Amino acid sequence: MRIKSDSRWGVIYAIFTGLFLLVMLGYIGAVTYYTGMDTAVGWASAGFVMLLLLLGGTLMRVMKSEATQTVTALNEMMDRAINGQPLQTGYTESEVSSLEHRFIRYVELSSTHEQKAEAEKSSIKALISDISHQTKTPLTNIVLYTDLLGETPGLDEEARQYIARIKDQSAKLDWLVHSLIKMSRLETGIIAIRAELTPLIGAVTGAVSQIYSAAEHKGIEIAIDCDPGTLARHDAKWTTEALFNLLENAVKYSGSSGGRIAITVRGSEMFTRIDIADTGIGIEEGEWNAIFKRFYRSPKTAEYEGVGIGLYLTREILTAQGGYIKVSSVLGEGSVFSIFLPAL
Repeated sequence: MRIKSDSRWGVIYAIFTGLFLLVMLGYIGAVTYYTGMDTAVGWASAGFVMLLLLLGGTLMRVMKSEATQTVTALNEMMDRAINGQPLQTGYTESEVSSLEHRFIRYVELSSTHEQKAEAEKSSIKALISDISHQTKTPLTNIVLYTDLLGETPGLDEEARQYIARIKDQSAKLDWLVHSLIKMSRLETGIIAIRAELTPLIGAVTGAVSQIYSAAEHKGIEIAIDCDPGTLARHDAKWTTEALFNLLENAVKYSGSSGGRIAITVRGSEMFTRIDIADTGIGIEEGEWNAIFKRFYRSPKTAEYEGVGIGLYLTREILTAQGGYIKVSSVLGEGSVFSIFLPAL
């Protein structure tokens, strides 16, 4: 940068010097001509020109020196701010000094906001941990007492149905609470996603294993096309979570029985792509963006269970890993969710 700056100043010097000399030579020539080629007048004019040239050059050097000092002071100020060093500067009646004090004020305000953000983050983290702890015990007790109640002899069929419903609803409540906690942790940056360049096959098979029983129960065929050597920069644990959310929806919205889910993984120079295609109810084009919003539920899925968290969590997980997701669908024929993860 310094070389470019010096070169730029050299060009400015050359241009202004050339123009100045050209104007002054014209002036000397005109004066000499109109005074009848008087030598004394010519030399006086030349001396005057040289004096102006000297003063102009001195002025430009002073301006360059002032500009250099200003830039140097600003660079030092920036370096101290970046390195977290205290900003100390004396006050003078100058624009540079005013700028320095404004910058110091900006740094102080930024530091204050950062400290407040960290304090809020710590507070939220403590709150989430407290919620997790406070809900875990009651839910565990509900499940435990329900199991004990179900083992009570002499219960009629209606009572057993009620018990089964309590267990089912308790499991759903437990899932909802854990999903909300995950969402809050992702949004506040509490969860640290550690992305590494590793094969995707583990995350794919891990997600499939979690929904295989539900798919088999509904007679849904699952096909995987993934080269074991295909890599992506990702956190395997959270990628598995994202894939599971998509596969769970694929199974849920594939009708009462039958259907097919195809998982295809392809690598490229920049991104590794994972396509999850199903033969479910499909999604209207006008909802392709809305389905990734928090708590969004399509009017056409009212008969299906859910709260609209899964796809939102999936998008947040992928974004945190430097990836993204998109969808294409034909209503009544099925959908294709495409995940893109960095391949470098």
